[in-house]
Order: sequence, then C-alpha cells, then structure tokens
Amino acid sequence: MKILHTSDWHVGKVLKGRSRAEEHKAVLAGVIDIARAEQPDLVIVAGDLYDTAAPTPEATRLVTRALTALRRTGADVVAIGGNHDNGAALDALRPWAEAAGITLRGSVRENPDEHVIDGTTAGGERWRLAALPFLSQRYAVRAVEMYELTAAEANQTYADHLRRVLGRLTESFTEPERVHLVTAHLTVTGAAAGGGERDAHTVLGYAVPATVFPATAHYVALGHLHRAQRIDAPCPVRYCGSPLAVDFGEQENVPSVTIVEVTADTAARVREVPVTAAAALRTVRGTLEQLAESAQPDDAWLRVYVREQPRAGLREEVQELLPQALEIRIDPELVPAPGSGARIAQRSGRSPRELFGDYLTSRGHADDGVRELFDELIEEVDH
Repeated sequence: MKILHTSDWHVGKVLKGRSRAEEHKAVLAGVIDIARAEQPDLVIVAGDLYDTAAPTPEATRLVTRALTALRRTGADVVAIGGNHDNGAALDALRPWAEAAGITLRGSVRENPDEHVIDGTTAGGERWRLAALPFLSQRYAVRAVEMYELTAAEANQTYADHLRRVLGRLTESFTEPERVHLVTAHLTVTGAAAGGGERDAHTVLGYAVPATVFPATAHYVALGHLHRAQRIDAPCPVRYCGSPLAVDFGEQENVPSVTIVEVTADTAARVREVPVTAAAALRTVRGTLEQLAESAQPDDAWLRVYVREQPRAGLREEVQELLPQALEIRIDPELVPAPGSGARIAQRSGRSPRELFGDYLTSRGHADDGVRELFDELIEEVDH
C-alpha cells in the first residue's frame, strides 16, 4: 500500500503580523496535487491542522476543503489533533467528517477502540492504524485511567503513560497479513526540533523514547516537529515535517510531504516530495548601504539584522529598502552583552531622564533625538 504522510499545516498562522492565508491555500493545493499524482491508498495528517485552538471561519473552511479534496483523490484520510488544535472542536466536526468519508480524531476518547482504525486498499490489502492525538500531561494520566491499564501514580512520567496508552492501542498488531500503522503527535527524545514548535511541548517532560513504539508496527507517522527526519526505533518512525516554514527558525527546513510504500511482509520504502508553494524565509545582515546593494528575491519574507547603531527612524529606512522585511533588529553583535562593562544605574534618588540616559548609553544608543523625545514624553506626563 501507499501512504501520504503530512502534518503541521498550522492554517491561520500569522507571521510578524502578516497573514499567510494565501500561502496556505497554495501549499495545501500543492499537497492535493501530490496526492492526485501519487494516488496513495491512505493520507495521514498527523496533527496541528490549525495554528490556534480558536481558528477563524476562513481557516476552518480551508482545512475542511483540503481534507475533502484529499478524500476525493480516492484515498482514505485520517487526521488527528495536535497541541495547537482544539481537540474537542475537531471532534465536533466528526459528523461532517464521517459523512465525507474522513476519519477525524481530535482528542482521546474513553473507548480505545475508537482510535484503532481498519481499512482495505483498492487492491485488497488490509491495514490497521492506531491514531493517538496530542496528550497533555494531565490527559495522559486520564487516558491511562480510562483504559484501565494500571493505577496512575504521582511519580510516573509522561513517557510511562504514553507507553501504556500506545501499548493498549497496538496490542492487536499481531496479524501477519495486515499492515500495522501508528500516527501520533508528540516529541521523541533525540529528535531535531524544526524551530517553530511550542517550546512547552518539546521539553524533556513531554519527550518519549522511540522504544514506546512497538516493533510490530510497519510505519509510525509522527507530527509535531517541523523538520522532516527519520528516528532510530524498533520500527520505521518518521516526522514528515511541515509543508511550509512556519517561522524564521525554520528557514533551513525543506518543506515536504512523505510518501511511504509498504506491505505486510516488506519493509517500508520512504521518500520525500518537496512542497514549494510557500514564500521562503531568509535572514539577511548588513549596513544600510550593504542592504541597499544586495539583491533580495521578491517572493521571500525577510528577517533583517541591521549593522547600524540604533537611532530613530532606522526601522522605516530598512522597510523602505526591503518592503518584504517582517522582522527588523539591530545585529546582536553590536549590542553590548550584559556585564560587559556598562555601568548599572542605581535607581534610588535618580530621575527618569538620568535612568533612561544610562540605559541608552549601555545599549550603545547615541541618538540625541531619542533622548529629546523621552524628555517631551516626561514633560507631557508631568503636566
């Protein structure tokens, strides 16, 4: 059978105040085109369909239309909730999804059998998929209790709970003539973060070892980390990455989807198919003169580190040179490090003007115009 594995769409993402709705339309159209060309038997969307738990109507419309279009390619479609998604809201869409022939699992349900999905390809090959949406620490404990595995103890780790839940969902992975699959939205210990994930859900307290996945699985389709990568594990485990760079921390990533070909008695063969519809994200550095001389592509969003001393109006000058600049900062190399010799102002008995002057001096800011503006502000407040 053939599987298209995608994840971390983050529809509704706003980058430094700039909507990426048009990019998302183009990216998802690209994913759908890949599905039409590859004709997979199964499409897995491994979480984070949305960027926020309260998506706009436009974002919801885009996601539901994309899922419907993927289903119309002839593939079975299974999508799970991620840490950015509202699991209960996704579950509320299940009647629509079922009517459209789509399997949607937003959050963990009391009946574990709801997370074990069976299917048969057009060629008659049977498959079984264990689908585990994102679980927070609190809900991981609750899931263990719901499935009546063993009593949850206070000192048990998140990884312990995830191992038990996955063990319960995959305990039927024993039939020799069936392809056994897992999809989950989580962090595996040792995997490389893509740069745009929510830090609170990638720290070690939320990481699980690759050994939580059973050796009987033919392929594990993960979401959450935005960099496409293979994970060393007892079975084939992979993050497909995000189909677009979500923020500037991901500018080195190659957006893609993963195509997997596997049978019940042959190893999974994996390849990446790039998705190139979104604008590239780039970081540039230089003085105003250097930035003016450097040619930047019009279809890329820029993060600019300016090699100039801070002054009023500098941001506006950069934006005039580079209209596609979304983030503008003074190059960190020009900013004195804390404790580098700058005198720390003593607050007691000193005026706001003096304290602000010390702050500007410590930051290497020599523009008298800023000091004058601060003086005007103080006078306005005082009167």
